[in-house]
Amino acid sequence: MSNILTIDDEPAIQRLLSAILQRDGHNAIPASTAREALSKLRQSSIDAILLDLGLPDRDGIELIGAIRAISPAPIIVVTARSDIQEKVAALDLGADDYVTKPFDGDELLARLRSALRRTGKPTDESLQHGPIRIDRARHSVSVRGTPVSLTPKEFAILEMLTQAGGRVLTHAALLEHVWGKAHLGDVDYLRVAIRALRLKIEEDPAAPRLIRNEPAIGYRLADQA
Repeated sequence: MSNILTIDDEPAIQRLLSAILQRDGHNAIPASTAREALSKLRQSSIDAILLDLGLPDRDGIELIGAIRAISPAPIIVVTARSDIQEKVAALDLGADDYVTKPFDGDELLARLRSALRRTGKPTDESLQHGPIRIDRARHSVSVRGTPVSLTPKEFAILEMLTQAGGRVLTHAALLEHVWGKAHLGDVDYLRVAIRALRLKIEEDPAAPRLIRNEPAIGYRLADQA
């Protein structure tokens, strides 16, 4: 049984989340304020977090950063806010997923299960996601057991995506990691590199199934690669 911290100040939503989580065998730990959420996070063993952004004592976007300072638990934002900039800000600060209200219970559970599967920490020497395997010590990559030759920047992008394990990485995060802060606005650099990566690792680069595009946000690896 996983302990899921549900942060929302609406009692009706808390009851709904509790019922949905219990149906899937999880234990819901409710918190109605940011202060209460941080207290429970320090006192309890929390496996994942469902976070509403509209809290009475602190904005949820700001709270993501505070949570990340003390816990690596996956964060799924569950909110009525649908603005793209809100999504980008939440993901940049460390949220793993973003679901808008009203939400489907089965979809939310599927996203939660996916986030929980990604909590297993890879070894220092290797990364694995679906058919992609990265040997960091040898700086080598194989896909479906076949070695793939990548440029240093392609390797850096794929390594970062694989380490994220299905979590969306924003354009800004990828650009800063691979090209540095001076190129945060050069999304075309990233698009060209992703296109080259797909040519090397996708079975059908014209219909990519491994590297997925999240329009106006960034890229992620498919959960079931």
